[in-house]
Amino acid sequence: MSFDGLVQIKKAIGMLSPKEVRDLSQREVKIALHAPDTQAFEQMESFLLHELKPARRRESADMLIRNPSSTNQADVNIYHANVKAPSKSLIYFPEQPNVVVAKTLKEYPDLAIALARSFQPFRGPYVKNVVADVCKENTLFCLATAVPDVMGIPFITLPWSIAEFASDSAFLTMNQIRMGFMIAGASDREVGYMEQKGEIAAVIGSAFGWRALARELVGKIPFGGGLIAKAGVAYAGTKVLGVSLDHYYSMGYAYSREERNKLYAEAYQQGKSVAAKLLRMVRPDLADKLVDSDDRKHSTASAAR
Repeated sequence: MSFDGLVQIKKAIGMLSPKEVRDLSQREVKIALHAPDTQAFEQMESFLLHELKPARRRESADMLIRNPSSTNQADVNIYHANVKAPSKSLIYFPEQPNVVVAKTLKEYPDLAIALARSFQPFRGPYVKNVVADVCKENTLFCLATAVPDVMGIPFITLPWSIAEFASDSAFLTMNQIRMGFMIAGASDREVGYMEQKGEIAAVIGSAFGWRALARELVGKIPFGGGLIAKAGVAYAGTKVLGVSLDHYYSMGYAYSREERNKLYAEAYQQGKSVAAKLLRMVRPDLADKLVDSDDRKHSTASAAR
C-alpha cells in the first residue's frame, strides 16, 4: 500500500469516536422483571446473570428490579410467561429464554451494546448482529463505488457518505476499527485507540493484504467481472476479523492460522453470495453478467489445477 493510502486511512480513522462507543456501552440499563413468585424471579435472574465474573455479576444484579410499582422505573420491562402482560411486551419463556433476548435487542437498539456488556445472554447475539451489519456495509461500499445505483437499495444505510473516502481501503479499515470498538464494548473490555492498539494494528495491517488481493482479482477479469469477487474479499476480511475479535475477547486467545484460513474460505463464498444478492436488487442485468464472469473465472482456475 502506498504512503498516500496510509494517509487516507489515518484521515478516515480520525472520523471515529471511541468515546461515543465507550459511553454507550457503559450506560447503566435498568431491567424490570415481572414474575409471579420467587422461583420465577430467580429463574430469570439466573439466566440474565449467567457466566458473569463476580464483580460484573454484582454490578449487573443491581440493575435488575423485581416487580416495580411502575414500568417507568426501568429502561426495559420483561415479563415472565406466567404473568399477565400488556400487549407487545417482552416475554420470558423458560423453555426458550433466548427469544426475549432477540426481541429486546430489536426493540431497544440504542441499549443493545450496554445490554451486551452487562448481561451475557445479549453478548453473543449482539456481536453477531454487529459483525453481520458491518460485513454488509463493507460489501455494499465496494459495490457502490463501482455501481452508484446500488445506493438505491432501501433499508441499508451506510454510516458515512461515500464521497468522504478516497479509497476502499480507507473506508473498510475505518469501519472495521469501529466494529472492533463495538465488540470490545459489548465484551466488557476497554474501548479506545490505546486500549486496543494491538487489535487496531492488526486491522490496519490487514488492509495491505485486502487491497493486494482485491486488485489481483479485479485485474484478472475483464469488464468489471471481478467486482463480485472484490466485494467477497471485503466481506470475508471483515467477518474473519469480527469473529476473531469475539473469540479473543471471549476465550482469551486467538484462532490459529489454519482456523482463520478456514473461516476466510467460508466467509468469502458467503460474501460473494451477499454481493450478488445486493446487486440483483437494483441491477439484475449487471449482476447476472458479473456472477457469470466470476463463475467462469473460477471454473477456468479449477481446470488449470
